[in-house]
Parts: sequence; structure tokens; C-alpha cells
Amino acid sequence: MKNCEYQQIDPQALPTPTPTPPPHHGNDTEKKKEPRRPRRKWEVFPGKNRFYCDGRIIVARQSGVLPLTLGLILVTSGLFFIFDCPFLVKHLTSCIPVIGGVLFVFVLITLLQTSFTDPGILPRATPDEAADIEKQIDNTGNTSYRPAASHQGVLINQQVVKLKYCFTCKMFRPPRTSHCSLCDNCVERFDHHCPWVGNCVGKRNYRFFYTFIVSLSFLTAFIFGCVTTHLALIWSILGLSGFHTYLVASNLTTNEDVSTQSCFYDSVC
Repeated sequence: MKNCEYQQIDPQALPTPTPTPPPHHGNDTEKKKEPRRPRRKWEVFPGKNRFYCDGRIIVARQSGVLPLTLGLILVTSGLFFIFDCPFLVKHLTSCIPVIGGVLFVFVLITLLQTSFTDPGILPRATPDEAADIEKQIDNTGNTSYRPAASHQGVLINQQVVKLKYCFTCKMFRPPRTSHCSLCDNCVERFDHHCPWVGNCVGKRNYRFFYTFIVSLSFLTAFIFGCVTTHLALIWSILGLSGFHTYLVASNLTTNEDVSTQSCFYDSVC
């Protein structure tokens, strides 16, 4: 046994307990307890998501390559605005940075909306609801029974549609709903889990995802066209400088060279 050291305390040195006054039942001093804020569904139900701003922003626990996506867009657009735009504004038009800036801002907004918007997560069943549903599935009364495929037929638009039971969310999934293994949630009208945006793509954020990829395509084509134009103008300037280098080396002027070439072709003809 381990040795324990005890400290001897003088009973007279202990503080004398003071009696607590009886509670006053007057209406003036009675304080009402403030009602507790009801917990929201995202605070109660499990899942592999993180919430910010009182549940207004939702992100997947595995953000995927979202930082890489943002980095590629920022670096590519930044190089374009720094090196290509001044040259094109000087030689073509000042509308180029305006168009590029509008497309760039639109791409960033739609990307963040896709990444931080609820894709259509369906709340899980409560323990009582789950127990009742699984008892209906298992006719033997064994709640631990997990059949391979449990379905429930419902009538939608005069057609019988089979709803599959999700043993993780404890509910029958609506049509076009699937369970995302990365987020561990059932997503309504589930399209796919996109690692480039770091979130599922479903019913509530598919429009943002579509506008993101379309606007990104326009931005990419716009930058590619501007860069190609820039390179073409550079090559024309390089060709012009090379031509005048030839004239200097030949001790000729442009007019003399043109006249010489015209006389040569006339003699040949």
C-alpha cells in the first residue's frame, strides 16, 4: 500500500458556517429563469460536417483540394491582371480588365456559395422514430436485425416508387437521395461529392455549382484569348524588330527594300 500523508487540522481554526437566510418569496425579488434556447438540428444530429456563423455556413470535415482550387484561380487571375492587362489596355482597349474582373468576382462568389451552402442534408430520425421504423422492418421484433435491402413502396404521380432505408440516418430515403460516405449524411438529389469545392453537390447548391463551372469556363477562355493576343502582338513586335535589324545590317531603308523586292518580282514576271 502506498503511504498517504495526512495534515492535522485544528477544529477551532475552521471557519464557522453562517446560516443561509431563508429564500424570500416576494414578487419583487423573484427572478424568473430565462428560457433556454432550443437546440437546432445541426447541433443535435451527428455528421461529418462543421458549422459556423450559427449554422449558416457548412463545410465538410474533409475540405479536399478546395485550397488548391482557390490558389489556382487566384494565382492565374493575378498573373493575368499584373502582366497581360496593362499591355492589352495600352494596345487594345480598357474594357479587358473590367470584363476579367467581373468574371473573376463571379467565379469566387459561386465557388464559395457551392462550398459553404447546405447541399440538401436530410435530418436523421430521432431514437424513438428509428426504433419504430426498425420494428416495422423487422417483423421478428429484433431491433438489431439488419436486412440486406429494406424498401418501402410509395405512390408518386400514379407510380409506385421504392424508397430504400438508410441504416445510418435511420430513415427511408426520398427519391434521388443518396448517402455520402465522406460527409456521413443523406443528401437530397445527391449529384456527387466534389473534392474541388470541398462539399457535396445536391439539391440546394447545385445551381451554384453549375454557375461556378460555367463562369470558370468563360474566365478560362477569356484569359486564354487575351494571353494568345498578347503573345501574337509580342511576336509581331519581335518580327518587326528583326526586320529592321536586317535593314540596318544591309544598310537599307524600308522603302528601298520594298522597291528592291518589287523590281525583283517585276523582272521575274
